[in-house]
Amino acid sequence: MKRIVCLCLLLPMLMHVPRALALEPLRDGEIPIAAPSAILMEKTTGQVLYEKDADRRMPPASVTKVMTLLLIVEAVESGKISLEDRVTASARAASFGGSCVYLEQGEQMSVDDMLKCIAVVSANDCAVAMAEHLCGTEELFVAEMNRRAGELGMENSHFTNCTGLFEDAEHYTTARDVALMSRELISHELIKDYSTIWMDSIRDGSFELSNTNKLVYWYEGCTGLKTGFTSAAMYCLSATAERDGVEYIAVVMHGETIESRNADATTLLNYAFANFSLCPLRPAEALPALPVDLGSQTAVELLVQGEEAALLPKGGAAPEVRVELPERIPAPVKAGQPLGTLRVLSGGEEIACLEITAASDVERIGFWPLLLRLAASLVGR
Repeated sequence: MKRIVCLCLLLPMLMHVPRALALEPLRDGEIPIAAPSAILMEKTTGQVLYEKDADRRMPPASVTKVMTLLLIVEAVESGKISLEDRVTASARAASFGGSCVYLEQGEQMSVDDMLKCIAVVSANDCAVAMAEHLCGTEELFVAEMNRRAGELGMENSHFTNCTGLFEDAEHYTTARDVALMSRELISHELIKDYSTIWMDSIRDGSFELSNTNKLVYWYEGCTGLKTGFTSAAMYCLSATAERDGVEYIAVVMHGETIESRNADATTLLNYAFANFSLCPLRPAEALPALPVDLGSQTAVELLVQGEEAALLPKGGAAPEVRVELPERIPAPVKAGQPLGTLRVLSGGEEIACLEITAASDVERIGFWPLLLRLAASLVGR
């Protein structure tokens, strides 16, 4: 016998759609985007809501530094380096122009300040100094950039430097791949301590910094992330923003002007916030343990496997969670063993079906422990 338990999700009103996890993205012409390549992605699910020639290989300019920042943040969070570590600028790092903070050879700066300079003013000299600090040479750091890109499924990207400053036919990425690495970067809350800075300073206040991403100042909920420009790449941007617990990534490649680039990103983010909500695919409370017959434990805790959330259009009935489980199960039970399903429905349509599994092993009880358990139960009567 299976028991079916219906639970309510405490969510804003949402419209029902069949299989919300497979929403079809809008394409060129359905949203007025001027740039030749762009994409809109939700952070938690990775759902793509809009794309325009999103797999075209293009030079990314300083949007390259999304990957540079990711490797630095991962090194900090893994304990390989700390924010207080001092980084010494080499002659090569100090020689870099373009966007920079004019490091001098031998100058020392903390990792914290280096991160700030890269995220806020796109400092090429700091990017190279950090690459050398982490890997010894920029070339070895770039190898790590390409390795990490492969891990993230960035199938149409190849990096030859950590800055994006140089015009190199072998240095390219796509709007989709930029969204993938941006999604990974903003999964680390540490980066937002830097990417959300509008104005700050270094060198005891003697050198002022102003963010190259003007959306940080005027777009509600903007969390970053990275701008870029060269004559080949034109105006590029990975813009991220969060409101009401949902965060979106809008990538614009090869915009004609700063204004058109920012307008495209704003259009995409406005579309997302106006039309979609994030639906958690879990009940508000933990599932009760499932009784186990003849087990070394009398019950087993349960886990829900699969996606944490789904993206749904706004404006409809609140979703319902339906849990399907047996009344009890016999021992032995193995961790990960499928025991039931959790279905999420909206307006009568199933939008997700997740597997419920055992959280741990439960061995079958032996004869003597069973006898003692029976005796204890008789005494307790």
